[in-house]
Parts: sequence; structure tokens; C-alpha cells
Amino acid sequence: MSNTGPSYGLSAAVSRKLQGKRDPDQEQAALQWIYSILGERPPGGAYEDILRDGQVLCRFAQKINPGLIPRINSGPGQFKLMENIAAFQDACKKLGVRETDVFQTVDLWERRNLSQVTNCLSSLGSVLQKTHPHLPAFGPRVSEESKREFTEEQMRAGEGIIHLQMGTNKGANQAGQNFGNTRHM
Repeated sequence: MSNTGPSYGLSAAVSRKLQGKRDPDQEQAALQWIYSILGERPPGGAYEDILRDGQVLCRFAQKINPGLIPRINSGPGQFKLMENIAAFQDACKKLGVRETDVFQTVDLWERRNLSQVTNCLSSLGSVLQKTHPHLPAFGPRVSEESKREFTEEQMRAGEGIIHLQMGTNKGANQAGQNFGNTRHM
């Protein structure tokens, strides 16, 4: 983490829990997917170090939809690099990722919640499977509506079937029960 000392107590417990949510295989799959769309080989190094400055994410969003990111910042300034992450987050929202699925800038920049970064990439992959089917797939496929139409005759045929699995409560009532009756002294 950047400029933070060791954490203790509740902070340490939360940090351990967030680190426990990370899935290295999913992170590597996300990197492979990003670089397959970029048409490059993934560099060696840690997942968070590759994505941290936001430049790879911005180039990735540009490749998906040219003109989506106005400018990709480079250089030593940390605020400029954090703007790259914010630009990628805006691009995700424009591409159709729900705002609740988009990670916070500090999740990546300060390496706080990297599993949320991976979840955002997975959500983006799910959206792109529908909107950009020519791209390689990543993340779960979004289900499509499967509306069914039944005729009146088919609906009536179901009424004559005894559904033993569901049980019955026909004729049942609460007559004779006296729960909640006051105590007479």
C-alpha cells in the first residue's frame, strides 16, 4: 500500500479478508483477456503493478471503442495516472457496466481491493459479449429473456393435476385456536 504503515485490529482483519477474496487464476485470465484484445503479449509482473497506472486499461478501452478515452496520461505525476483510472471507470459506465460493479480508484491505486477490480473487468467482459460479440469472451455470459406463451387449453390442463410435491391446504383454517388469549384471574 502507498504511504501506509501496518494495520492492526479491525483494519488488519478487513485487509486480510479483502486479500483472501483475490483469485490469482481469475486475475491472470483477466490480464490474458486484456492483452488478447490489445494484440500484445502480457508483460511479466504482478497484476496490480501492470494495471496500477491505468495506461493499460485506457489503451484497452480505446481498442474496444476508439475515441472513448480523450487522453492517456503518462509521466511521474500520480494524480495524472489516477486520472487514467478514472477515465477507464467512466469508459466502463459508457460501455454499459453498472455503476455498482465499477471499482473505486483507490481500490487499484492503493492496492486495497483488487478483487473488485477483477470483478469490474468480469462485468465489462459480460457486457461486451452482448455488445461486441467479435471480441474474445471473458466473464459470465449474460442470460437472455426466454418468454413463453401458453394457450388457454394448456393453462387449463394444469389445473387437473394433483401436485403432491406441493402438499395441500384446502379446507384448512385456524378455527378453534386460541393463541394470544388473555389470562383470566
